Amino acid sequence: MPPSRAKPTSTALLLIDFLNPLDFPGAGRLKKRAIEAARHTAALKKQAQAAKLPCIYVNDHFGDWGASVAEVIAAVEQSNPAAQELVSLLGPGKGDISILKPRHSGFYGTPLEFLLEELGARRLILTGLATDNCVFATAQDAYVRKFEIWIPSNCVAAPSDDEPAVVRHMARTLKAKTQGYRGRLWPSTLRRGN
Repeated sequence: MPPSRAKPTSTALLLIDFLNPLDFPGAGRLKKRAIEAARHTAALKKQAQAAKLPCIYVNDHFGDWGASVAEVIAAVEQSNPAAQELVSLLGPGKGDISILKPRHSGFYGTPLEFLLEELGARRLILTGLATDNCVFATAQDAYVRKFEIWIPSNCVAAPSDDEPAVVRHMARTLKAKTQGYRGRLWPSTLRRGN
């Protein structure tokens, strides 16, 4: 195996399903929350890029097995104004990595675990949609793989009003840090469940 060209890092930012047409049942309730989470995540991503942390998009292919990331983005942009705004706020840029996933977890059926190993990442910042579904499934799979997890509560969104309960559940059962993003990348003073 050739040596890795990636620079080792301890932390990676995952952007889960932010490239989303928001056209599923319950998505009407999600749109405003998703855009707010995307705004916070855009600020977090900018800081992560400045710190040279890998920014990895882990996105659904929405049933189109032959679609490329560019084709998924183009389809999302054409779906509705809220989806366009998500792409405008958080579309992948130069140097970002994109992975398409077939199911809820970013780990299931994808090369994510191998990529993170090559990058030397042991801590993950999980952001995205929806908190109670794909973010939760990815966080659970990250936990069983012994990653440290931070899920900034203001960088995730769900259509359900019980989202705070899901965030508390992840703090309790997955030992995730859940304090909202407030201008710091993985602050050392961040306690689990805050």
